[in-house]
Amino acid sequence: MRTPPNERLTSDIVEPELPAAVANDPGSERRCILSGECSARDDLLRLAISPDGLVLPDVAAKAPGRGAWITPDRALLETALADGSLKKALLRAFKGATLTISDDLADRAEAALARHLCDRLGLELRSGKIVLGSARIEEQARSGRLAALLHASDSSEDGRRKLDQAWRVGSEAEGSGMRGQVLPLDRTALSVALGRDNVVHLGVAGHPGDTRAAKRVLDPVTRLANYLGRYGAHITNDIGRDTSGHDDQPLSGPAHLMNT
Repeated sequence: MRTPPNERLTSDIVEPELPAAVANDPGSERRCILSGECSARDDLLRLAISPDGLVLPDVAAKAPGRGAWITPDRALLETALADGSLKKALLRAFKGATLTISDDLADRAEAALARHLCDRLGLELRSGKIVLGSARIEEQARSGRLAALLHASDSSEDGRRKLDQAWRVGSEAEGSGMRGQVLPLDRTALSVALGRDNVVHLGVAGHPGDTRAAKRVLDPVTRLANYLGRYGAHITNDIGRDTSGHDDQPLSGPAHLMNT
């Protein structure tokens, strides 16, 4: 599957001016144009239109002009594309502007969400917050210096079990069943994102009083996982919460999207 090229987003339609503190508040709510339900801005996916009227995902929610917000749910989006309800909702949201909705919008959204997560991992690596290498991850986990533990979708159960146990010990959570998150990305996608060979596991540095970096990583993890649906019932971005019962089957989509 080909990753669509990055396209500059803009719009001639101007949204009502909001105070910067309100407009940029990640906790502020927006309404999904498909379901009508309100959710926190960072839990939704923004759509914007390019200069030639093409509807594109705006994962970072920074494109100028009016935006439309949808629940990040691929099945919901595909249904809305097929039955025409997305087009109707977008025409209302964009006040009748001329727009084009590509048939591969669901693929574009998946690619954009995966790219956004990989970009975040790269930023955290450069800031020194990502811990790589099983031996180093285990050492940091046992000493209580990991705020989050993440595994590639194609990581082995034995490898996950060993690091999960070390993380529980360091977090003083033995017997809790707490486990690291199985990512909706395989080792190939993670290796490309981090510029390292064979990245199978990674930790996010932090301690009980400093989980900011972990939250910055887990927010896009949750949004991508929920969009894909297969992980949505199990994944959580509540740091330190039990995540037992997750689906450990590899996902093919994001990995291939990141490498084409």
